[in-house]
Amino acid sequence: MSSFVGVVVSDPWLQSQFTQVELRGLKAKFVSARNEAGKVILADLPPVLVKLKAVTDLLTENEITDILKESSPDLDEEVDFESFLRHYLNLQAHASEKVGGHKPQSSFLNATTTTTLHHTISESEKNSYVNHINTYLRDDPFLKDYLPLDPSSDDIFELAKDGVLLWYSKLINVAVPNTIDERAINTKKVLNPWERNENHTLCLNSAKAIGCTVVNIGTQDLIEARRHLVVGLMCQIIKIQLLSDLDIKKTPQLVELMEDSTDVEELMGLAPEKVLLKWMNFHLKRAGFEKQVTNFSSDLKDGEAYAHLLNALAPELGTNSTLETTDPTERAKLIIEQAEKLDCKRYVTPEDIVEGSPNLNLAFVAQIFQHRNGLSDSVDQSKVSVPEMEEDEAQTSREERCFRLWINSLGIETHVNNLFENVRGGGVLLEVLDKASPGSVNWKKVPKIPLNSFKKLENCNQVVSIGKDLNLSLVNIAGNDILQGNKKLIISFLWQLMRFNMIQLLKNLRQHSQGKEIGDADILNWANEKVKRSGRSSQMESFKDKNLATGRFFLELLSSVEPRVVNWALVTKGTTDEDKKSNATYIISVARKLGCSIFLLPEDIIEVNQKMMLTLTASIMYWSLQKKGGDTEPPSPSQRSGPPSPSARSEPPSPSLRNNQPPPSPRGDDV
Repeated sequence: MSSFVGVVVSDPWLQSQFTQVELRGLKAKFVSARNEAGKVILADLPPVLVKLKAVTDLLTENEITDILKESSPDLDEEVDFESFLRHYLNLQAHASEKVGGHKPQSSFLNATTTTTLHHTISESEKNSYVNHINTYLRDDPFLKDYLPLDPSSDDIFELAKDGVLLWYSKLINVAVPNTIDERAINTKKVLNPWERNENHTLCLNSAKAIGCTVVNIGTQDLIEARRHLVVGLMCQIIKIQLLSDLDIKKTPQLVELMEDSTDVEELMGLAPEKVLLKWMNFHLKRAGFEKQVTNFSSDLKDGEAYAHLLNALAPELGTNSTLETTDPTERAKLIIEQAEKLDCKRYVTPEDIVEGSPNLNLAFVAQIFQHRNGLSDSVDQSKVSVPEMEEDEAQTSREERCFRLWINSLGIETHVNNLFENVRGGGVLLEVLDKASPGSVNWKKVPKIPLNSFKKLENCNQVVSIGKDLNLSLVNIAGNDILQGNKKLIISFLWQLMRFNMIQLLKNLRQHSQGKEIGDADILNWANEKVKRSGRSSQMESFKDKNLATGRFFLELLSSVEPRVVNWALVTKGTTDEDKKSNATYIISVARKLGCSIFLLPEDIIEVNQKMMLTLTASIMYWSLQKKGGDTEPPSPSQRSGPPSPSARSEPPSPSLRNNQPPPSPRGDDV
């Protein structure tokens, strides 16, 4: 079962300023500052505080020391954890003032959720997103007892607090269909703490798997219904849904935005928001509107761009009165009325347009695009040759998706939209290397924005150099291969880096192994031993074992680490393609429900993608070793070479496996 141990702060207000993930991280930083006497004094804090994300690059150590002196002149004063948190908040305020005191953008636009000094939400945004949920989930059989929600109330937070998080899961499936196998959701009216935590965990891991950034959100934050985090997660999921068509593969007509075929790859590398702005400016230029729209806030406040856009897209509904109106609020009302005739959902109020709400304006423009994109139905095939070639490389495409989502889940500063384009400057890979092996990157030698190919090549060369220092096998990979966007070699490098990161996590959890290296064989043997000790007979010969395609081995492995998590009444024999897909889909959601952070697709299991089979097994192993009490060591490869002996595999199956009948679920009503 999933468990959670939170960091408790005696002052409720102080605790409310941080997520549990942040508190755990800050607690670790605080402990690292202890001196030989086990105490932390004020003088020891500047070197620790200057490295924290909200402060670094904005305040120097000397400036931090001066700020600390303002609140407490005695630098030898002992500091407890709560005082440390208050000093940190004070530094955040100073750092914010230094950059102009502006509010950080919400997670809807920058796909991240971070702590700010005051956690506030926009009621208008919250109301709009609740209306979105009411619209898209109103016909759901389970949620009919809860919907529609009153947008002006706090019902949405109460549902999260009570553990009825199905609207999150359902919303994820609306944004990216079939992400969550709903059979894995605990659907009882009253959930016990473990079931509630499993639903939260499934939601967060599935949100990560569609591209949401949830680095600073934990299950406890959802249980407590932290308003800014609940709204932030809603924003990200809805954003992914609304921008899903801003993809050249889904909407090939987007090539019309580019002047020639050489620009198509550039279009593919843009974030969906940038594509949406490009589309908007494309039509505005055609309509004779001379201003360039560069954002979804200040550039849209006066409503002129909206008025020209709607007149261009729907000339049959066009009117001069919108532009002739001098009152911005009145013009905004007319814009909304005109958009509603196109059946666009009402994401914005006139006040939202006039005030320049970036999140709601983005949602509104995306809705206009979905209902009337104004692009030609006939596509120049010469311009879409690149996307068509991409579609033929199914496995490469799936692996690109997996590594892209994995990178974004690490919480690095750069958000990756197109893997092969975004890593070419080297900076993204350096950020990932620094996460996988902290301190491995000499950031003084890394230009934040490499302005030319020479600087980018320097970054890429440093990537390869660090990779070799970490003993990655990079014989045929050079910095120039990354710079040139060599897909095969980039995938090879990222796979080794992901595997390195995975092995390090496992190694850190198994310190009792006295520094023994962990390899693929150890992970394989651990999985086989877990299944065998649970009384089942399935074994995998290797991570390429074609029998893995049925899915039954992984379901038995999941059941062996947590018996209550698999409902065997839902498991098929895996003999037909349909049965294999059913099992594969269920495996992924059950693993995420446990707490495994995985990014593979059902096709990876069905086709037995060796890399993805290893990552899935290692993720289950990592979760199992994290459980209280841990696991005993499996035999090492030297003690047990190769797969299980024939005698071990030929022993009679347990009664529950005879005649291919699945074992009964210990608690069938729990899943």
